[in-house]
Amino acid sequence: MFKVISGVGSRMLAGFTGLVVGGLGIFSVAQAESVLRVIPHANLKNLDPIWTTAYISRNHGYMIYDTLFAMDESFTPQPQMVDTYTTSDDSLTWTFTLRDGLKFHNGDPVTAADCVASLERWGKRDGMGQQLMGSMGSLTALDSKTIEMKLAKPFGLVLESIGKISSNVPFMMPASVAATDAFEQITDYTGSGPFVFEKDLWVPGAKVVYTKFNDYKPRSEVASAASGGKLALVDRVEWNYFPDQSTAMNALISGEVDFFESPANDLVPILDASPDITVEVNDPLGNIGFMRFNHLLPPFDNLAIRRAAIMSVKQEDYLTGAVGDSKFWKTCYSVYPCGTPMENDAGSDIISTASIDAAAAALKAAGYDGTPVLIMQPTDIPLLSSFSLITAERLRQVGFEVDLQAMDWSTLTSRRALRDPVADGGWNIFHTWWIGADVMDPMAIAFSGNPDAGWFGWPTDSELEVARASFATASSKSEKQALATKAQERLWAIGASAQLGQFFTPVAYNNNVKGLIKSPVQFFWNMSVE
Repeated sequence: MFKVISGVGSRMLAGFTGLVVGGLGIFSVAQAESVLRVIPHANLKNLDPIWTTAYISRNHGYMIYDTLFAMDESFTPQPQMVDTYTTSDDSLTWTFTLRDGLKFHNGDPVTAADCVASLERWGKRDGMGQQLMGSMGSLTALDSKTIEMKLAKPFGLVLESIGKISSNVPFMMPASVAATDAFEQITDYTGSGPFVFEKDLWVPGAKVVYTKFNDYKPRSEVASAASGGKLALVDRVEWNYFPDQSTAMNALISGEVDFFESPANDLVPILDASPDITVEVNDPLGNIGFMRFNHLLPPFDNLAIRRAAIMSVKQEDYLTGAVGDSKFWKTCYSVYPCGTPMENDAGSDIISTASIDAAAAALKAAGYDGTPVLIMQPTDIPLLSSFSLITAERLRQVGFEVDLQAMDWSTLTSRRALRDPVADGGWNIFHTWWIGADVMDPMAIAFSGNPDAGWFGWPTDSELEVARASFATASSKSEKQALATKAQERLWAIGASAQLGQFFTPVAYNNNVKGLIKSPVQFFWNMSVE
């Protein structure tokens, strides 16, 4: 009496119900729940994408929040939550009107007051936001849908700032949530975007669950990078975290998961050989590797010692050891991504002529006293773990005492935010990367010289801050390039960080995944599983 249906995977069984009517074996089948299962590049621990620049937190932000403007694939800001906007002839007064029908996940309407509060909190943490707020006269909600921004002085990057594509992204939160101190993490995750964060289903270190927000109102335009229509084409997105990369690879190959955001480089050839899996680079600008110093604690509170460490950095060794195949990397001695408008070579001799012997001589001349260098090594992110090991070996060759401490990335991102060595044991170096889109000009928080409001590591340089502020008001490309060059000179002069080269990380996914958006940021809207 009953027809047996075979070969139906667990994804399609979700939501299935059977009903026998009059002994005829008639089934009523509820709509199957569609699920996109993802292996993210890191464990999600910190849920506030304003409090941290960590990309896993940024990706989480894009799942549940929306933005006023968003960057398209040509890095041009486009209206997102905004319907219409105007600017005065002198570009000092901007008026933004929100689209109809915008709602938060709790059903409340998104109002101009919510957006003002969200921008103000973001402006305390983000590099571009800090510069924008420094030019601000007033930011007010004229009514429930209208935001008025009055600048006290010219600022040439208004839309580029409130529409920036990556960390920190000005996500729109309820005003009550945005009232949280910018240097404290939020505890309410009521969003404004296409998916809802299911906090009760969150298993830290294992799984994050997002469900489709049925009341989200997407734009009508075709999706382009972060802009356009954000269509939730699956009912549920699951992030399944695998600390072990081989286990993650096998889960993708077996079909237990659909999408692998950042497979280890030594696994890429295996995945690429599978006829059921697509491997491709999704970000044409790539990433810039960073070795970041803590400028507040010995020994790197000494400028000469920071510069000695930078002299030891040979990008080819880092890129070969951590990335592997040369088709996925290139050396780049500009602090801005090579191939972008602000690329230059000012001050870069310190790293382009890397030498262990020169670094050892510089370290001796700087009077290094043997203070151990504590390197935080995130063992769950293979590329950063390799960077850490390479740095430890090279610094030992130079003459540094090195303390390499293993931890996971989520622990590192929490610890790097703590300045008090008594509270956290201190740290001296961590490694990370910035997507190229985040560091294309001096406005990036990674390039801040303000120790009170800048990025972790907290360098101090007033000349750098003048150049960054001037960049925001520059009117010509040549003036911008000159100021970007000045900022780069200062960054190398003060030994803010060591850039480790430019690299391109492929994603891998089963061929039944459709709708992948080309972008520096991995988005999960407009994606479906057939």
